[in-house]
Order: sequence, then C-alpha cells, then structure tokens
Amino acid sequence: MKQADISKVRASIYQQCGNRVKIQLDRGRNKVDIQEGVIQRAYPSVFTVLVDDERQENPPQLLSFSYTDVITKDIRMKLC
Repeated sequence: MKQADISKVRASIYQQCGNRVKIQLDRGRNKVDIQEGVIQRAYPSVFTVLVDDERQENPPQLLSFSYTDVITKDIRMKLC
C-alpha cells in the first residue's frame, strides 16, 4: 500500500462529501452489512458517514472509516 494510493482515495472521498452512498461492510466470516448514508466529513486519517436506518426506532448513526478500509476492500462504496 503506497502513500499515493491513500492520497488518491482521500481526494476522491473529499470530493464526494455531502453525497449519498451505499456502503457494503465486510464483517468477516461471510457476514456482509449493507447501509446507506451521507458522507459527512473527510479528515486526514478517517472519513465519517451519517447512516440513517429505514426503521424509525433507530436513530441515525455516525460511522467512521479509514481510507485503508477502502483500499483493502473491507468496505465498498457506491454513489446512490
């Protein structure tokens, strides 16, 4: 993993701040969680996504991910 790769991912996510994305989280042992949310902010080491659940009883969650999660494909994101 090169620093240039991380910089590329960071720049791409920074440009997408405020956009709605679908996130596929790899939880291990063939467990996959799919959620939708909005990219809130991009920091030097992490970025945050505000996930709103379809069910009304769950409040919105603010999740944070590192840019290496994207490179190693622990999470996969697609614009909605």
